[in-house]
Formats: sequence, structure tokens, C-alpha cells
Amino acid sequence: MFFSIHALTARVLITPALPRPRLRRLLQLYVGLYLFGLSGALLLRSDLGATPWDVLHQGLSLQTGLSIGTWSIIVGALLMLLWIPLRQRAGIGTLSNVVVVGMSVDVSLWLLPTVDAMGWRVLLLVLGVLVCAIATGCYIGVGLGPGPRDGLMTGLAARGLSVRTARTLIESTVALSGFLLGGTVGVGTLVFMLAIGPLAQVFLPLMRMPEPAAPAPAETDV
Repeated sequence: MFFSIHALTARVLITPALPRPRLRRLLQLYVGLYLFGLSGALLLRSDLGATPWDVLHQGLSLQTGLSIGTWSIIVGALLMLLWIPLRQRAGIGTLSNVVVVGMSVDVSLWLLPTVDAMGWRVLLLVLGVLVCAIATGCYIGVGLGPGPRDGLMTGLAARGLSVRTARTLIESTVALSGFLLGGTVGVGTLVFMLAIGPLAQVFLPLMRMPEPAAPAPAETDV
């Protein structure tokens, strides 16, 4: 029984292929994941409003004492469980996303100074959105699996919701939940939600990896 459940989970969730060029894909993947965490830390340090998911992570952190990055990992892992009934496929990028982004947030928050001047806070906000757009281009461009949060969105969209509706519903819910827990919702949250899509579209073509070539058909004698 355990084996059959384990096999079903692996078949539904895991796509282990790592197309060539492997080293370049892995390098771009992990650079992108680090930049995701850095972008979240920049927005948190601006104190002008975090990303919707980081509002939730921040609120949970304030209520429990666990770090924001730790909650990012916990929430990502829990979301992966929801992928099973939604029949979403993960890749090495998905599994790496759960751990690396959370670690990057905590490391970046430790490295970044706290600032009070509004000019510096606005600069951190702008940099956070820009770095997230670059990270999105890096991550999506390698084609190694969606993030756990994006997989939830596409899974709901596959059940009949539009992608826009699914994303709005999810991000509004997590931002409101985080706000009620004490997370920071502000102009930065709104700027992020409005700007990240168009900016990511700029960087994605620059970062997209070539698709692996299909194998040539075998020649047969006639």
C-alpha cells in the first residue's frame, strides 16, 4: 500500500529530467532562486509593503518567533502537498525553490541594514521589484518546474478558474491573512503586484534557455 501511494505521488509530482546544457541550467536556477529571496528581503527592509506571500510569512514569523525564511520553507512544503490532488508536476526547480528561497530570505535580511530615511526605503522597494523580475526570468527561463505557489495557481486554473482569477484569489487571501497576523501591507505590496508581470516579461526572453532538440527519427531501410 505504501509503495503504491509513493509511486503515485512520484508519478504525479516529480519530473526529474534535466535537459542540456545542464550546468548552465543549474547555475541560472540557483542564481534565480537566491535573487528571489534577496528581492523579498529588499521589500521587507523597505518597510513599505512586502510581496503578498511574504506578508503571510512575516505575520507567521511575528506570531511564532520562527524566521521569515523558515516560514517560507514550511509554507512551500505544505503547498506541495496540495499539488497531489491538483495533479501538478514538479521538477528539480520546484523542490529547490522550497528550500533555497527561504534560506536566501533569511541570509539577505541578515546582510541588509535597516534604514529609516524614506529615500533609501523607496530605493529598496524599487530594487526589490526589479530583482524579483530578473529572478523570475532566470527561474522560468530554465524550465525546471514551477514554484510551489505558482503550481497552486495553475492547478486551480486547470479546475476552471482563469489564471488571473486564481492568482488574485490566492494572493489576496494570503496578503489579508498575513496582514491580520501583523505582516506589512503597503504601497510596496501594490507596486509589486502591478509591476512584476510587465517587468518579468522584459527579462524572460533574455533568460530563456533553448529547448532541448528532439531526437532525430531512426532511419529505416525501404
